[in-house]
Amino acid sequence: MRSYMDVVEEVRRLVWPRKLKLFTAGPVACFPEVLEAMKIQMFSHRSEEYRKLHRDTVDRLKDFLEARNSTILLIPASGTGFMEASIRNAVSPGGKVLVTVIGAFGERYREVVETNNRYAVVLRKELGEPVLPEELDEALKKNPDVEAITITYNETSTGVLNPLRELAKVVKEHDKLLFVDAVSAMGAAEIKVDEWRLDIVFASSQKAFGLPPGLAIATVSDEVFERAKKIPSRGYYFDLLLLKEYLEREWSTPTTPPIPQIIGLNVIMRIVEKMGGKERWLKMYEERAERIRRGVVELGLELFARPGYYSPTITVVKTPPGISSTDIYEYMRKRGFEIAKGYGPIKSTTFRIGHMGYIKDEDIDELFESLKLVINDLKLRQSRGNVDG
Repeated sequence: MRSYMDVVEEVRRLVWPRKLKLFTAGPVACFPEVLEAMKIQMFSHRSEEYRKLHRDTVDRLKDFLEARNSTILLIPASGTGFMEASIRNAVSPGGKVLVTVIGAFGERYREVVETNNRYAVVLRKELGEPVLPEELDEALKKNPDVEAITITYNETSTGVLNPLRELAKVVKEHDKLLFVDAVSAMGAAEIKVDEWRLDIVFASSQKAFGLPPGLAIATVSDEVFERAKKIPSRGYYFDLLLLKEYLEREWSTPTTPPIPQIIGLNVIMRIVEKMGGKERWLKMYEERAERIRRGVVELGLELFARPGYYSPTITVVKTPPGISSTDIYEYMRKRGFEIAKGYGPIKSTTFRIGHMGYIKDEDIDELFESLKLVINDLKLRQSRGNVDG
């Protein structure tokens, strides 16, 4: 068969017409080792080789997430798949869920609750603010009949990291199930599943792990599986009991898994080990986040999130008065940097700098050199416009 490698270049020009350095909210730039490993030729997901890959990946995740007493599931989906699974499998039809909302993705959890015929009791905070333990405690005292609580660990629309450990303690004092949206937190923020007694924690591959999209990862407690046995109409694709059955029987999944992404995740877990372990990996993210926040402040710009609750994976920045966040985004693209526009209600007044995935120190330096030029240029244009007007 003749080679058609020329079409690869055609597609490359379509999706990467020019080089961009990614500082996005996801998908993020993948680690080179991941991209190289994902070139491995495919093999059957019912083979012995795949079972070894799946089991090894799960074992490594158990250590990374400190989840030896929980079941780890991998499925072909985005993190939202497990968001829906948490409600369909562990909340009674018509049952109540306390949904904590600190931004757009907390609102998504509310929508998932309601579109699955459950009732959402909402604890909503002002944008930029976290949920505090005493607020959650008060909400649970007022709503003792809720079956579960949802928490967005890291809200990418506002750049806020919720105090998950303290919130989990409150939830368990009220003896409720806890579902954690860790889509943009897992892999960059501390997660101790067993110690914090987290019932479902889910994430997506295209965030802090620095993989392509397509793989959803979750830890699930025994209590959730017991609850699922009593829930009718769990569906098929996101039936946690079916997923657990295939895991235990075959070290595989009911439907075809995204094998390249699982290979990539296995590579990342091995890199974590070679770097010196989980603590060093998380420290990398912490140092990167601090460096970016410092760069923002040095430019005279203001951070959106409440101090003390900054995200380790994304920084949300207030746009200077009179300057469009879209203009900042477009001008940065012209200079070779893909940042993220504002999201949700603050879309026009903020822009976002993601710090997930493969980012080098020199990339950060170049980012702020360009951002400084862009901000100064837009301010100049604004002043000229005011003079002309």
